[in-house]
Amino acid sequence: MAARLKTLFGHIQEHKTPTDVSTVLTHASPYTGSYKYTLNSPRLTEKQRQFYEDNGYLVIKKLVPDYSLQKYRERFEQICKKEVVVPGLTIMRDVAISKDEFVPGQKAVTKIQNFQLDEELFEYCKLPEVLDYVEAIVGSNIKAIHTMLINKPPDPGRKTSRHPMHQDLHYFPMKPAEKIVCSWTAMQKVDRENGCLVVLPGTHKGKLLQHDYPEWEGGVNKMYHGVRDYDPSMPRSHLEMEAGDTVFFHPLLIHGSGMNRTKDFRKSISCHYASSEIEFAEQDSQSTISEEVLDLVSKQFKVPRESVKYEDIWKIKSRTVKGHSDW
Repeated sequence: MAARLKTLFGHIQEHKTPTDVSTVLTHASPYTGSYKYTLNSPRLTEKQRQFYEDNGYLVIKKLVPDYSLQKYRERFEQICKKEVVVPGLTIMRDVAISKDEFVPGQKAVTKIQNFQLDEELFEYCKLPEVLDYVEAIVGSNIKAIHTMLINKPPDPGRKTSRHPMHQDLHYFPMKPAEKIVCSWTAMQKVDRENGCLVVLPGTHKGKLLQHDYPEWEGGVNKMYHGVRDYDPSMPRSHLEMEAGDTVFFHPLLIHGSGMNRTKDFRKSISCHYASSEIEFAEQDSQSTISEEVLDLVSKQFKVPRESVKYEDIWKIKSRTVKGHSDW
């Protein structure tokens, strides 16, 4: 049945980034000591490396060029208008929009996920300037395991545009956490008014916490789970960013985003990467999210629920972007 599901998703071709398009590494790091969360790479300066080790994230300014961001915007609009159909793509709407309500074009879409079979959007995941930093964290054999373009809507007054504080490892049946990293790029100016990312620095050094749907009066979007117990008085950082700025962060870092208080949609694009040598192991706290995902896949691709494993879904939708892989 996993083979049938792979056919339904579409056949993902392995991609190896040509060595002749690699960016020139100009920031040499003299540090040769032992770190836990990063590798000894010329891409990271000693200061950048220590910052990621201490805080669990690192912002790189103007990493993705404007012409690439414009291409992603145009492709997103084509998808929303149904001018392009991408196999395996998941399109999400805000819980505040009723199922029978007509909302035109991209205004109806709050997020698209699993665009690994769309070459236009997947170009983001293969950008050498992004992969240089990813490689400095997870190594040279790299898989893209989860892709998203987020179109955070103006809040409808129910505060549903918020994203609860959470840890991304809650969704991934993989270990170790140190071999996973997210790249998240602002496609426009992102600040506290339109709902920038909020992170709790240093929480990547903790463990995976229990997640549930928060009890929000206005409702919560599907699969927007949040950490059940954390200290809300912990120091937090609001990551205000300009278009092209990119943050790389650890999957145990507690993070979320606030409401979009503006009248415009706030766009960002992201990819989670993992080392190809990573092990598959379902987390103890994943029973709820795994059941939700399996039910969704069963319904979307019309396959028997009991025939699909959570691990299989992540293997099928992952795609090699650099080096080699055995899965």
